[in-house]
Amino acid sequence: QVQLVESGGGSVQAGGSLRLSCAASGYIPSTYCVGWFRQAPGKEREGVAILDSDGDTSYLDSVKGRFTISQDNAKNTLYLQMNSLKPEDTAMYYCGLGRLYCSGAYAPAGYIQYWGKGTLVTISS
Repeated sequence: QVQLVESGGGSVQAGGSLRLSCAASGYIPSTYCVGWFRQAPGKEREGVAILDSDGDTSYLDSVKGRFTISQDNAKNTLYLQMNSLKPEDTAMYYCGLGRLYCSGAYAPAGYIQYWGKGTLVTISS
């Protein structure tokens, strides 16, 4: 089992920045994908930034150049640096981990077995 706990959400004005963190505990498989997903009210959960254990990354087109995913293996922590935030980035952000590579997948959420409870990001105009 893997436990994921997100933090770092909050309310900022458009143009601002936030850094989300996801602390992982439990058994982490040697092959995995981890990522950040978001879900706005009335919308499906979408993959924002994905990182495979081999280093491959992928990003949602709308966040490319603004968001960066990274991890600190020593701390078992995943990060999402979000810059130039826009009101349309407002959503609940979830950390997820899957036991297969999923970077570049059409619907990466389908590869996720473990989810955190989420952290809310609200961007005002």
